[in-house]
Amino acid sequence: MLKQAKGNIVILTGAGISKESGLSTFRDPDGIWAEVNIDEVATPEGFSHNPAKVHEFYNARRERLLSGNVLPNSAHFALARLEAQWNASVLVITQNVDNLHEKAGTRNILHMHGELTKARCTTCGIVLIWRKALSRNDICGSCTSTGSLRPHVVWFGENPLNMHKIQTALKDAAVFVSIGTSGHVYPAASFISQLKSQKEVMTVELNLEPSANAPLFEYSTYGEATKIVPAFVHGLLESQ
Repeated sequence: MLKQAKGNIVILTGAGISKESGLSTFRDPDGIWAEVNIDEVATPEGFSHNPAKVHEFYNARRERLLSGNVLPNSAHFALARLEAQWNASVLVITQNVDNLHEKAGTRNILHMHGELTKARCTTCGIVLIWRKALSRNDICGSCTSTGSLRPHVVWFGENPLNMHKIQTALKDAAVFVSIGTSGHVYPAASFISQLKSQKEVMTVELNLEPSANAPLFEYSTYGEATKIVPAFVHGLLESQ
């Protein structure tokens, strides 16, 4: 049983929270990286070598996300409810590039790995809302360069986004919850070690199965996100 929680909550989410919404995970045996060559579609070198192939890969994912068939599930809605009703700050840090947290109502959110519904110009650096197919023929609306737009997604070998804000939030956290993550992707996988070393903090893992970091968490519950996340949120709110 959880001890009574108080103070700021920081929640890290990974692909596991969106799986039940119909989005594939990356590292499962039947996940995306089992079917696609990482070096070809998820590295700066791959984009430089064959931008058309990279655009094709992300265009397909963006189209599916925006098709109307991929919707937030009860786990996403539960976190939005927690943000709205908790008596301190609730921040969601997500490794996901989908927009399901926002669709469920979460407002205080940081995307570490970018957003599928945005494009970034490699010439002027502007980030644009982008909800259609992206190609080498598109023109940047800011600097008017052609062929400079790329998916606003962090590729292997690139630095995650929002790290300064994330580090500040972790230092102020009283509760840290990891949901649907493998524990293999850094720097996110190092957050739990950082928290355990810096101060007293309640740490919770909610996952389909134990992650690589499972022994470091004080509390853990395993099962489908749509079941265990709403139950966890209900327990937190009842404890206020």
